[in-house]
Amino acid sequence: MRVPLSWLREYVDLPAGETGRDVAAKLVDAGLEVETVEQLGGGLKGPLVVGQVLSIEELEGFRKPIRFCTVDVGSANGTGEPQEIVCGARNFSVGDKVVVVLPGAVLPGDFAIASRKTYGRTSHGMICSGDELGMGDDGTHGIIVLPPEHEVGTDAIKLLELVDEVLDIDITPDRGYCMSMRGVAREAATAYGLPLRDPALLDVPAPNSYGYAVKIDDPQGCDRFTARTVTGLDPEARSPIWLTRRLQKAGMRPISLAVDITNYVMLELGQPLHAYDRSRIDGAIGVRRAEQGEKFTTLDGVKRTLDAEDLVITDNSGPIGLAGVMGGANTEIADSVTDPTTGAVTGTTDVVVEAAHFDSVSISRTARRLKLSSEASKRFERGVDPQAAAAAAQRTVDLLVLLAGGTAEAGVTELTAPGAPRTIAMSADHPDRVAGMDYGRETVVRRLQEVGCDVYGQDELVVTTPSWRPDLAEPNDLAEEVIRLEGYGNLPSTLPQVPSGRGLTARQQLHRRVGRALAGAGYVEALSYPFLGEGVFDQLQLPAHDAARQVVKLVNPISDEEPALRTTLLPGLLGALRRNDSRGGHDLALFETGSVFRAAAQPGVAVRLPVDRRPTDEEIATLDAALPAQPRYAAVVLAGAREQAGWWGKGRPADWADAVQAARSLAVEAGAELVVRQGQYGPWHPGRCAELLVTLDGVETVIGHAGELHPRVVKAMGLPARTSAMELDLDRLAAAGGGALQAPRISSFPVATQDVALIVDASVPAASVEAALRKGAGELLESLRLFDVFEGEQVGEGKKSLAYALRFRATDRTLTAEESTAARDAAVALAGERTGAVLRGA
Repeated sequence: MRVPLSWLREYVDLPAGETGRDVAAKLVDAGLEVETVEQLGGGLKGPLVVGQVLSIEELEGFRKPIRFCTVDVGSANGTGEPQEIVCGARNFSVGDKVVVVLPGAVLPGDFAIASRKTYGRTSHGMICSGDELGMGDDGTHGIIVLPPEHEVGTDAIKLLELVDEVLDIDITPDRGYCMSMRGVAREAATAYGLPLRDPALLDVPAPNSYGYAVKIDDPQGCDRFTARTVTGLDPEARSPIWLTRRLQKAGMRPISLAVDITNYVMLELGQPLHAYDRSRIDGAIGVRRAEQGEKFTTLDGVKRTLDAEDLVITDNSGPIGLAGVMGGANTEIADSVTDPTTGAVTGTTDVVVEAAHFDSVSISRTARRLKLSSEASKRFERGVDPQAAAAAAQRTVDLLVLLAGGTAEAGVTELTAPGAPRTIAMSADHPDRVAGMDYGRETVVRRLQEVGCDVYGQDELVVTTPSWRPDLAEPNDLAEEVIRLEGYGNLPSTLPQVPSGRGLTARQQLHRRVGRALAGAGYVEALSYPFLGEGVFDQLQLPAHDAARQVVKLVNPISDEEPALRTTLLPGLLGALRRNDSRGGHDLALFETGSVFRAAAQPGVAVRLPVDRRPTDEEIATLDAALPAQPRYAAVVLAGAREQAGWWGKGRPADWADAVQAARSLAVEAGAELVVRQGQYGPWHPGRCAELLVTLDGVETVIGHAGELHPRVVKAMGLPARTSAMELDLDRLAAAGGGALQAPRISSFPVATQDVALIVDASVPAASVEAALRKGAGELLESLRLFDVFEGEQVGEGKKSLAYALRFRATDRTLTAEESTAARDAAVALAGERTGAVLRGA
């Protein structure tokens, strides 16, 4: 919401010396988020005056149309003589009033104006457009043409209100009433302790039986509908400068007088309105739910297919408006048109003004489904004051009569559904207990009354909330109002007393070690949003029955394209890799640790925990039971070069082995024994996929996969060729570990190295051979490393040679050659027994 300070002062008598930044600081203390304070007209210096075009000479011989104009600026130029100006715009004629900047002036952007020779003539100044003055476009894309009543030589800086300050406020969903000047003025008045001139306090005639006919078929969707009629509008009437400037400062483009007035009143009172051309309405106005698949063309010219949940405004011909979102093209206010033959001007002369209150949930769903967010829908989604509808309609009628010469018909239509004010029972000391400080009953009552509440009672208060605050629904909401108005900065800062001897849990320590290990291995941490769209599972080629497809969906997602909580870290990481690759970063190694969310077979219902005391263990347990399982995962993705080429060597690309090694390094940090086998799952290439297993309760359990992604997955997700990835369940890995890491014991005795080359069938996994060698070698084996794999005629068809380096060492003596050889032979024997391995060359 953009709030011009000059407009705000109409409703609150702010101190004369208060700047926009001063007001912003007060509003921030009151809980509003003021993002910026824009200085309009900063650096602007006159003379900038109203001029009248006396003559126009078309200059020829140039690549674009150029005009040499003489303009009467009165005595503003010091001589009274016409000002000669060269201009390329063509949307003005002789006799028009325009804005002229004279030599010596400075326009926004430090653009100094001086006489200069151009196109063979000397231009003494410039005829200005709205963009050149920092006003924004008024829809003409050209020179500002002023109404004829303004006198030549008038100071245009004051006339156009070019110098002002505008507060840009980010309105949170619970502060919908602040999407209006009325709401922000109320907050400013409260912050300064000043009275408010409420623009909604108008004399409104009572409804009667001869107003425009309206029928509401869905009172839950529309609980209030006010209709007023104004006739005899002048189709040539234009919006006055003060009206267009306020719209522009608030971020809206002037369109036509009737539309500008409805937008102005919406900004002023927060009530969206719509004006229909009465000559285009066929019969009574109705409000109903749309028929499934019903077609409707909105004001933007788009033909839309409606859903049965959408609210529509209708007449006898069908829908004429999408309730609370956008009007229809079939009843749009017509622009004035001049007949070239007769000179007669035609356009809309009679209008029906709609001011209604619609269900916020219905409007939000319609706007999101149609991806049609409008100024009206933004307000209805956050909550509009239903009591303001009649005042907004009256304000619109008054302005149409004043500015367009219309006549207000006596008929007043106002349909309302039965309802009662919301009352909340609250103990007077409830805000004290929430804030942890003593406000006292008088302060609580005074602050609640300042926000518009009626308060009764002593120790137990009965609070009736105002109609413009639908967000006040329970005692905690009222406590928040008291706390924010008393100042968040006044809350005491009390640090909790942490018992000695406590620090990070074992789970937290593991997560930190994992992050440090991956960062030390050259990976960069990338944190992604925990949301995804279910279409990504098809891109990852997950089978239809896969558990990862069972997602937890959000009721109110940030994006309709990603409405579910993630069950895997890969989509977010691969998205980050794709973005970085598209921007020139081709050598990538990224990692992330974070929670994934597993849907329960029977979703639970969460209880609302109290805030005035510590929840009981049973309440916390009930809440935890209603939440989905949230195991913590770790994942890495790689693409491009793993080792850079240089004078030291050729370098090498990242491949599946790097992804497997990342899993091994995590197992080391967890103190777990990780088993790596050939596997096949979802996004990984079936011939380059490793299955990661640990032993839990005596059973080998798959906790993840690593390897190179399938080419079809790479293509579907737009990834670099040969992208590799690893993902595993960090909680299960920790459960299989031995707890805290133990520092290795370093022996002072020498190592004995024995190399063996074993020939096995090509289908035998190297991991199986390694496990057998490790088991057979016994306690003397310090380490074992596979350093060569060979396939060829020398070892036979369907065979492969695996060469291992075995290091033996004792902790209490120097090993003899016989001892190390015996350990090696025992290892080879067990490998032969389990895998059919034979010594190469034997």
